[in-house]
Amino acid sequence: MKKILALGTLMTIAATISNAADLPSQPQAYRPVVVSPAFDWTGFYIGAMGGYGWSNNANIGGLNVTNANLKGGFVGGTLGANWQMGMLVLGVEADGAWSDINRTETDFIFGIPVTLKDQIQAFGSVTGRLGVAVQNVLIYGKGGYGWMDNQISGSALGLTVSESHFHNGWTIGGGVEFAFAGPWSVKGEYMFARYLNEPYTQLNGTTLGADVQTVKAGINYRLNAPITARY
Repeated sequence: MKKILALGTLMTIAATISNAADLPSQPQAYRPVVVSPAFDWTGFYIGAMGGYGWSNNANIGGLNVTNANLKGGFVGGTLGANWQMGMLVLGVEADGAWSDINRTETDFIFGIPVTLKDQIQAFGSVTGRLGVAVQNVLIYGKGGYGWMDNQISGSALGLTVSESHFHNGWTIGGGVEFAFAGPWSVKGEYMFARYLNEPYTQLNGTTLGADVQTVKAGINYRLNAPITARY
């Protein structure tokens, strides 16, 4: 009898193990796939910039002069907007700067020292931008309308005579921008500008224009910088 009971117990245990093996396995807990957010340049931005400018080429009365030798620093601000489509970034940008790009010379006329100065007091542009973005790095070119406020002056015996004119023109260039710390980005940029001739009374009506090159560094803050996940 004991042998029969033991055999029955073993058969029951074996059947239980067999049935358990046939049960479906428990589903694993769902683990969401983490997708790294892609950087998006879309949005409006404001910024500050500054740099160095120079001009060796001027146009005086229709004649090109290659020793204009204007140079100096500048500081200003930027306002713009970007639209990103894939890796392509389109934008518009306006900037303006106070400038100390100038040339100053002192000559003696009839034994009297006379100081002559030509200074670009301010300049700016309204341009379109076209760039290629690789995550938070943007390489771009830009071009459009440029302007400058130029002043010539002469000083002698404590007296100064000056004349200022607004010059229209065009500008083209490009740069690299690097985004960091959320909405902030920094940039380096080179621009060439040609400002058209304007007549100056102090030069007996002679016209004056100039080609100006600038290098600048800037920092921008994007006002509505979104970060969206891309799959």
